[in-house]
Amino acid sequence: MRENLTDYEANIQECIQQSLKKYTHNFYVVAITKKERLLENVIRHYYLSRSSCPTPDYDQIVYKYTKRNDELDLLWVIPSKDTCQLMLQNISIVAPSEYPLLQYIIQFQDLTLAKLCKTLNNETHNSPILQK
Repeated sequence: MRENLTDYEANIQECIQQSLKKYTHNFYVVAITKKERLLENVIRHYYLSRSSCPTPDYDQIVYKYTKRNDELDLLWVIPSKDTCQLMLQNISIVAPSEYPLLQYIIQFQDLTLAKLCKTLNNETHNSPILQK
């Protein structure tokens, strides 16, 4: 896991450089965390780019790359489902250093991130999921 985290920034930058050749407009960089099925304690990150903002999901980090300014902005970090549930169940004892992560989890649960995704994709908000 330490090795994966060491290369995280380099992999994000590599994904951006490859995407600059592919897109003439702004794009999104997504880092997905997957636990290997056959190897118990092995976690891998997969990096991809998209022209549309992805729907928020567990084990996902999403950035928006603005080509004009050469800026990479973090949109959200959503950890595993278990971590989300654990933090929400123990909200009163979450360490202050984890408040930013907790905020993303709350926004994921209350569908704020889903609404942001729709806005960024110029979609309407009339989805049944968002009517809750």
